[in-house]
Amino acid sequence: MRLWVQLAGSFLLVTLVAVLTATLLAQAQVTGHVRQYAQQEHQMTLVVTLADYYARTGSWAGVETVMQQSGSGRRGRQWGRPPTILTDPAGTIIASSRDPLPTTLPTDTVARPIRVAGEVVGVLHTAPMAHAETAELSPGMAQMLTTVTRSLWLAGMLAAGTGTLLSVLLARRIAAPLGHMAQAARRIAAGDLAQQVPVSGSSEIAAVAAAFNQMSASLQQSEQARRNLLADVAHELRTPISVIQGNLRAILDEVYPLSRAEIATLYDEVLLLNRLVTDVRDLAQAEVGQLPVHPQPTDLAALATRLTHLFAEVGLAQGVTVRAVGPETLPPVQADPERMQQVLSNLLTNALRHTPAGGTITVEISDTANAVTLAVCDTGSGIAPADLPHIFDRYWRANADSGHSSGLGLAIARQLVWAQGGEIGVESQPGRGSRFWVRLPRVAAVSRGMPTPRQSTLAEHQ
Repeated sequence: MRLWVQLAGSFLLVTLVAVLTATLLAQAQVTGHVRQYAQQEHQMTLVVTLADYYARTGSWAGVETVMQQSGSGRRGRQWGRPPTILTDPAGTIIASSRDPLPTTLPTDTVARPIRVAGEVVGVLHTAPMAHAETAELSPGMAQMLTTVTRSLWLAGMLAAGTGTLLSVLLARRIAAPLGHMAQAARRIAAGDLAQQVPVSGSSEIAAVAAAFNQMSASLQQSEQARRNLLADVAHELRTPISVIQGNLRAILDEVYPLSRAEIATLYDEVLLLNRLVTDVRDLAQAEVGQLPVHPQPTDLAALATRLTHLFAEVGLAQGVTVRAVGPETLPPVQADPERMQQVLSNLLTNALRHTPAGGTITVEISDTANAVTLAVCDTGSGIAPADLPHIFDRYWRANADSGHSSGLGLAIARQLVWAQGGEIGVESQPGRGSRFWVRLPRVAAVSRGMPTPRQSTLAEHQ
């Protein structure tokens, strides 16, 4: 059963119950008030009749006939209600509407004095209003009650019909956005990922529609990234494979001699292939949370100092100065030493690639109360503001001329830092270099139960 049908049925059921309950209560109230009025009118009429009788006869002799006639009607004697009793001013029972004559007065009667010429000549004791449901109605009053009851039920049916129509319209309106999302989901399943739905309806449904649009945009972005990945991997693999294939063909054709230099060239291309495959594997495992990380107390400052010395030799060959600034030892952080070495190597490699000869790369080491921060600062060309939001995306390269870069180093570094509960970010201005920083929690902060830095996005650090 469709959702709007279920909603309409639920609304209709609530409407019918409410209308039926209101109609029955209104009918009961109207009937009760009409019968109370009829009973009160009958009692007042009897008081007037008895007063006229006493004024004509001068006594209550023979009043029994009048009293008994007042207790009967079109239905005969109504034995289900208390009798109407006539007493003298002293309280002596004179007559009753029902035989035999009672010896005592009921406790719940209402006393109505009967006056003749301003003198109380008797008291009529009648049933209270609580017994009005037994009062007999006159033909005119009965017709009026029937008309009012019919009008109440007609109004109830009109209200039920209006409620039914509104229930269907409201249910269809509520369920319409869900129908749009279902249709869009089917189109996405068919491969059309550029589907967006209107954000409308109640706050909950609007939130679902907004989340659906965000999911659709994310799927489209992921699909585009997947296509770019395949294209980039194919491009990156094609170059070393072509070099290896061409050189091997030339060696087989004896164009090139089988020398150590040629083997070294082929070996370099194999290393490039291996690095690319390893980067793709590491990134894929990190993005699904399957990359093995073994956090332990680690002296991040000592690790950075040691790795800076290694890269200083590489930088020297390129005319770039690589140095470390800060203490050589610091309180330990909770991190995987091998993974942090991989992160810092990626950041330093990226800095060397974009720092021209004569430039400087500085590894800044600093300590705060709860975390240790490493920052790799270079004096290169910097990053354009339009490129900053994408700098950690896989296969993103701001410059087409990036040498043998696979475009995965920064993406892998971000995933590795996040996997260890740290934060990573970048600050850069064109022409003034870049500053990539990593922040990891200290062991003391973790042991005290303090929250570790959450996984952050690039936009939060800009």
